[in-house]
Amino acid sequence: MPPTLVLVAHGSRDPRALSTVEALLGRVRELRPGLPVRLGHIELTAPLLTGTLDALPEGGEAVLVPLLLGRGHHVTHDLPRAAADAAHLRTRVAAPLGPHPLLVEALRDRLAEAGWTPGTAVVLAGAGSLDPRSAADARATAGQLAERLDGVPVVPAYASAAAPTVPAAVRALAARGHHRPALAAYFTAPGRFATQSAAAAPGIAAAPLGDHPALARLVLHRYDQACAQPYRPAGRELATA
Repeated sequence: MPPTLVLVAHGSRDPRALSTVEALLGRVRELRPGLPVRLGHIELTAPLLTGTLDALPEGGEAVLVPLLLGRGHHVTHDLPRAAADAAHLRTRVAAPLGPHPLLVEALRDRLAEAGWTPGTAVVLAGAGSLDPRSAADARATAGQLAERLDGVPVVPAYASAAAPTVPAAVRALAARGHHRPALAAYFTAPGRFATQSAAAAPGIAAAPLGDHPALARLVLHRYDQACAQPYRPAGRELATA
């Protein structure tokens, strides 16, 4: 049997988040029949990651694929620690989903679905993190999205922990003559931060990435990358992006 793919979502009190992540899992299973796939949440939502790992058989292998978009605290600390604590398993921790061209494909499609028109500037709204590497990853994604949208301004903004906020990014774009920018939701599922960001958008607001087919392909890509890396006991190293 191949290593179990454990998709690690953050968790949310918004009931739409769980159904969205489960739909994404369905797409992953369709793309890779026979691959054992499980779900675990860091907090707030069952099943929790610790329970998912505890339920896997002694001596098995697992790859934790974070359904997270950059190198924040959960990716760099919480997941390696959870992997190390699952001493009955051989575990690897995959890189976060972003930045990657498949994410940009999904963001572009969600903007198009919301009615984005060429030439319209974009605020790339994400959760935010105190880890500066997370902001660097968001800036990289914003640059890739701007290129994909033929050079329109794309400004990253955050719902918490980092600057600028979405309203501040909107004001900055207005000062440059872009008065009704679109909002690209740099969130994997609905939740409080996604709703808060959308409410601050003066123009259209795209839906979260959800179960976009490109996201399912990216999950498997990160899984395959991690499987290709040498196994390191205790699972304390991230696979390379």
